[in-house]
Amino acid sequence: MKKHQTGQPQVTVLVGPTAVGKGTVMAALRQEHPEISYSVSATTRLPRPGEVDGVHYFFVTRERFKEMVDAGMMLEWAEVHGLNYYGTPREPVEAAIAAGRPVLIEVDLAGARQIRASMPQARHVFLAPPSFEVLVERLTGRGTESEQEQARRLETALTEMAAQDEFDQVIVNDTVDNCVRALAEFMGLD
Repeated sequence: MKKHQTGQPQVTVLVGPTAVGKGTVMAALRQEHPEISYSVSATTRLPRPGEVDGVHYFFVTRERFKEMVDAGMMLEWAEVHGLNYYGTPREPVEAAIAAGRPVLIEVDLAGARQIRASMPQARHVFLAPPSFEVLVERLTGRGTESEQEQARRLETALTEMAAQDEFDQVIVNDTVDNCVRALAEFMGLD
């Protein structure tokens, strides 16, 4: 396992546009490398049926979330659609590092930029589609978003893809196996 000069395991930040396959890749990586610690986001939204506090999200009040931000307890955070806050708590990430576990944090571009500022030792990976056309096919093929939502997501994807040079590594998700292998190698996993 690659470690920082301090001897601590690597923190890896994963970013990619909608429909690039982040969830699929992370699920496959989790099966092959159960030693990885995956960050759990905090949110102010209410739990959905079946969601478990501390597993799916840390569910907190708006007041508590703001306290966490003010106290520097968040690696990154954002208010989404003016409704709820979402963010990555610092403590569980630092606890995993202290326990000797590599950490994988999946966030959007803005979150990755915040983490670069708040945890500069983290390494950043951009998960890219083989082409923009493939991304469009994947998104429209899911059939889970309206045409208006698809257009919004694709516009955001163009912005994200234009920022690839900000990342330490770009991995093209041509196949899940290739992508998992490349991500594991980047993270220094055996």
